[in-house]
Amino acid sequence: MPTIEVKKDLLFKALGREYSFEEFDEFGFEFGLEAEEPEEEEILQNPDLANVWKIEIPANRYDLLCIEGMSRALLVFLEKKQCPRYKTVKPQKFQQMKILQATKQVRPFGVAAVLRNIKFTPDSYKSFIELQDKLHHNLCRRRTLVAIGTHDLDTIQGPFIYDAKAPKDIKFKPLSQAKEFTAPEMMEMYSVSHCKFMQMIQVINL
Repeated sequence: MPTIEVKKDLLFKALGREYSFEEFDEFGFEFGLEAEEPEEEEILQNPDLANVWKIEIPANRYDLLCIEGMSRALLVFLEKKQCPRYKTVKPQKFQQMKILQATKQVRPFGVAAVLRNIKFTPDSYKSFIELQDKLHHNLCRRRTLVAIGTHDLDTIQGPFIYDAKAPKDIKFKPLSQAKEFTAPEMMEMYSVSHCKFMQMIQVINL
């Protein structure tokens, strides 16, 4: 079952009150969640963990993979909020996305949507990116079935082309990076970063 880390202060703010761990664990268990507090040794090594709970969620509840979805579901469960209803709205201007023939060989279908009036805080943006990553690892089977991309519509304009190219011909600027990379360069960069991260984890475990 997937496990996510949530900041207690953000969770309490979303739920409208503070909970002791025992209180949250009890009503969370009724809903189908299992919570875990960090060990004292972990907090001594990283004081920020004092504000974090690890929460295990059901494998089929992808809407609970972020604090926003979890708090909304819990408020509905507590009868403090109505179950949300979503609807499509006819836009003033239609956007167009074209899937090229080369792409159809690997991604035969594509879906696009425009979400308006979205404002991120540093915490909500981090949560959004982590949700996308969790969906890639779980529901999307490590991107073998589905790949999700998110872009700021204020910085780009259509029509949008979904193309498939050889790795060396792909140029892309990843999040938090200042320059473009080819696909092989990007894979090498993340491979080195992952190795350094794993080495650091091994040192901490020692």
